[in-house]
Amino acid sequence: MDPALAPSAARPLCVLKFGGSVLTTRADYALAGAEAYRHVRDGETVIIIVSALQGETDALFAEAEAAGAGACPAMTARLVRLGEYRSAALMGLELARLGVRARVLDPHEIALEAEGDPLDADLVRLDRKRLDAALRDVEAVVLPGFTAGHARHGAVTLGRGGTDLTAVFFAAQAGARRVRLIKDVDGVYTDDPARDPAARRYDRLDYDAALKASRGLIQPKAIEAARAAGLEIEIAAMGAGHATRVAPGPAVIGAPVRARPLRVALLGCGAVGSGVLDHLIARPDLFVLNPVLVRRPERRADDRRAAFTANADRALADAPDLVIEAMGGVDQPAGLMLRALAGGAHVVTANKAALAARYEALKAGARMADRRLQYAASVGGGVVVLEALDRLRNRGVLSVEGVMNGTGNFILSRLRAGAAFDDAVAEAQRLGFAEADPSADVEGLDAADKLSLLIREAFGRTVPPGAIARQSLRDATPARIADAASRGEVFKQVGRCALKPDGSVEASVRVMSLPLAHPLAGAVNEENRFVVTLADGSVHALYGKGAGRWPTAAAVFADVMDIARACACDGPRRAALAASA
Repeated sequence: MDPALAPSAARPLCVLKFGGSVLTTRADYALAGAEAYRHVRDGETVIIIVSALQGETDALFAEAEAAGAGACPAMTARLVRLGEYRSAALMGLELARLGVRARVLDPHEIALEAEGDPLDADLVRLDRKRLDAALRDVEAVVLPGFTAGHARHGAVTLGRGGTDLTAVFFAAQAGARRVRLIKDVDGVYTDDPARDPAARRYDRLDYDAALKASRGLIQPKAIEAARAAGLEIEIAAMGAGHATRVAPGPAVIGAPVRARPLRVALLGCGAVGSGVLDHLIARPDLFVLNPVLVRRPERRADDRRAAFTANADRALADAPDLVIEAMGGVDQPAGLMLRALAGGAHVVTANKAALAARYEALKAGARMADRRLQYAASVGGGVVVLEALDRLRNRGVLSVEGVMNGTGNFILSRLRAGAAFDDAVAEAQRLGFAEADPSADVEGLDAADKLSLLIREAFGRTVPPGAIARQSLRDATPARIADAASRGEVFKQVGRCALKPDGSVEASVRVMSLPLAHPLAGAVNEENRFVVTLADGSVHALYGKGAGRWPTAAAVFADVMDIARACACDGPRRAALAASA
């Protein structure tokens, strides 16, 4: 089974640590969630270790001191650990909002234990079976750092910077392939970059050099624990594509990284576009935003997040580096994307209708301009199905089937619960799943667009959406739904494509009843599920939220950040080429 699509306990593990230097306000959990999602879509299961919000631990220490706890370190430890518990819950809530399947754990749930001083203890053990069970069927597990259980004191803390130690310990115990400590700087420098602008960033340091050079950036106990486990540590900033690696070997100074923010044009600001806008304005260090293209800018008078315009020329002014299309429709957005590519901009879109209708032209435009065209969110929303097919294609994909329209699945779920059809559609519209005109979802047009893209990605074949047979959700009448329920079955809108022996592709969007044991039958509300069958007979399942503002916006923004990281590396690469010429 491909590890990227296997049950979570068998997928490659990555440990991420978010400290108080990057969790400074509640808003920073959205940035941390986007960072975690990046690893999820790369096929990793993520163990996330969090510190308390900046300043919260100090405030709790002060509260303990004011309560006269100076003579009772064990009681102090019980109080000051609470910031991490709160932070873990907030991180879990953010991941749920993004559609990431996550679980939040307290240390006692996996028997995480430490020994030593109540305020400066050392981790010694955890129950690996409990951890493996917690990792099963999720994409991320969140735990509070800095604290653990203790045989005598019940609860202890791990000293200042102890969340670093928690992250390294989990990586060693769980067999993670990487532990990445997210800090407020993008690595370890030769000197403090805030004091010395000429300070250079290390690409690599050994453990002894890291102890000297990090100057408190990494907890020394964590470095020693990594050395003992033979584990590599990465020190990185939020969203960065580079890091300082702490591992055996000579020290290496890194190339300078481009600092110029990307100029971004956002076309459309509906449910998804508005979510993307929130992500963009949270990173002013990375993005400068043009006026946002909307149909009725006068309705945005109270929206202070950006300037708005109905003029496409103004939205695309000043040669943007990146254009994000979130308009919907076919002809106008496709034309604007082609214009953007020809003008030298990278393009990100979630518009499956425009892609399905103008695929060849858009791909050709990207090739001719040597620019990226990315569209991971166009199929499955927050489900990483296109990325998975990219990894599986060389193993021979035989078929792909799925519940791939979250709105349609929500409507069918409501019908099964006894709602009238029009009421179910109205509820989907109220929740932001369905557009004012729901026909694309109801009549299978949206699913056909997605299926056309899946066929291209899985088989390299062209099957236009109009050539795909479709059924309407209205075919799931109350009588048919009741009859299916009596047989232990449930109605789903299923898109399916399969490679035939002669090399052609058969494809359809059907409304059908499935046994409850079928892997697609468990999709609830706006969830999407996909099943990919390979030539070797293996079957791979993916699922997650397929509709809604935040899961789709997260997938769009992940594409945006991929481009931002690639652009940041262009400067060093070009400088190296020029030096060697």
